[in-house]
Amino acid sequence: MNDNRYDIAVIGGGLAGLSLAIQCAGAGYTVVLLEKEQYPFHKVCGEYISLESRGFLERLGVPVGNMNLPQIRKLLLSDPHGQAYTTDLPLGGFGISRYLLDNALYEIAQKKGVHVLTQTKVQDVQFRNNRFVINADQGRRITAFIAAGAFGKRSNLDVKWKRPFVQQPPGKLNNYIGIKYHIQYDHPEGLIALHNFDDGYCGIARIEDGKCCLCYLTTAANLQKHNNSIPQMEREILYRNPHLKKIFTEATFLYEQPLAISQISFSKKAAVENHILMVGDAAGMITPLCGNGMSMAMHGAKLAFDQIHELLQQKITRKEMERCYRHHWRKHFTSRLFMGRVLQAFLGTESRATFLVGLMRYMPGLAKQIIRSTHGKPF
Repeated sequence: MNDNRYDIAVIGGGLAGLSLAIQCAGAGYTVVLLEKEQYPFHKVCGEYISLESRGFLERLGVPVGNMNLPQIRKLLLSDPHGQAYTTDLPLGGFGISRYLLDNALYEIAQKKGVHVLTQTKVQDVQFRNNRFVINADQGRRITAFIAAGAFGKRSNLDVKWKRPFVQQPPGKLNNYIGIKYHIQYDHPEGLIALHNFDDGYCGIARIEDGKCCLCYLTTAANLQKHNNSIPQMEREILYRNPHLKKIFTEATFLYEQPLAISQISFSKKAAVENHILMVGDAAGMITPLCGNGMSMAMHGAKLAFDQIHELLQQKITRKEMERCYRHHWRKHFTSRLFMGRVLQAFLGTESRATFLVGLMRYMPGLAKQIIRSTHGKPF
């Protein structure tokens, strides 16, 4: 077989892309994965994984039980004034950095025989004669029978294909920025906290090696109002929440500069685009209540593999593969994404966040139902 011809090409090497590539290679298929960065690298992410994903990660080969990771069982939610509500997480989870987890999956993918091309940006993908032709940096031209898009929140391909969420004017669901730090801070190991502030919210949880992930989401407009200065915005907006002021003034920050990402969109996206199966954030993002985007990315990769395997075993047609993937994606994720968008309307507004936290404090049954609705079952 020509080195540039594969059964499956995966564009993007985050959780979804790596998980899909490992499954496909494990089933005996030839797989190429194209990633624009070089492992290991940091990503803007809440770095909390619901236990719904633990078994799947272990089946991929990640020794979760031997990694001494913090086990997280409680959620604290505070309003912009610092009034807080604490509850048990029905399923719970664990903290792990993307730096550690993605690199572990990358090493597993290589051992499984995935051809991983790092520092390689895909410029174009075309579907011709029942195959995909992929043009990438350095004049690389790759063909594959199946292609999957796992390129994250927004890419040059989204723009090139004129995906609807890219063309929408800035609005409530599609113009956010994310900021992440790793810090040393005396935060309880078993707790994930989500602290609200005006036009945003900030999560903190333990990860490996005694560190904490501190990650927040806010509007691009909020940053612009503060001269596009992250420190100024933090002092003038985030510090109004006493929990956040304490964290930011007492923690030891382990980065010289925060990691930042812009143009985050929670608008609806298509699960299949130009015959390409979209997985992870490329198919749709859940707002960061307890970080379930990580579990959704991996679950989506499992759903995609199930249909890819059926096609390559000649049990279904390409059209049936695409239809079934869309169906299963909607079945597992539509209600979670809907609830995420509803919560976004509350958590991103000062008065509504105060109302929601107060409601959860006085109606704990409702609080548990809200949390449960953003989580899935083990897969």
